[in-house]
Amino acid sequence: MDKFCYLGDTLSVDGDGDAALETRIRIGWNKFRRLVALLTNKDISLIVRGRLYCSCVQRSTLHGNETWPIRKESEVTLQRAEMRIVRWMCGVKVQDRVPSKGLRGRLRE
Repeated sequence: MDKFCYLGDTLSVDGDGDAALETRIRIGWNKFRRLVALLTNKDISLIVRGRLYCSCVQRSTLHGNETWPIRKESEVTLQRAEMRIVRWMCGVKVQDRVPSKGLRGRLRE
């Protein structure tokens, strides 16, 4: 047996939580896709969209993260996934070279 379920998350025998992290990121993207019409709507302020993102997408992505054996690589993967969503919400591309702190400040996270 390579993997096992612990408190609802899939962990590997060697203690690696990458499978759980990938699953939670996928769940976060699915939540975002369900709410994409609201989260990218220019008629709604970025602050309201940020609150909606935090309460729905971010919480579902980080649910159960207390049980993840986190490594630096996993943390970077999670941050990249989050910033892709935040950039999409703000209508900013990577080529625009807007710092992550600036984008988070727009959403007031």
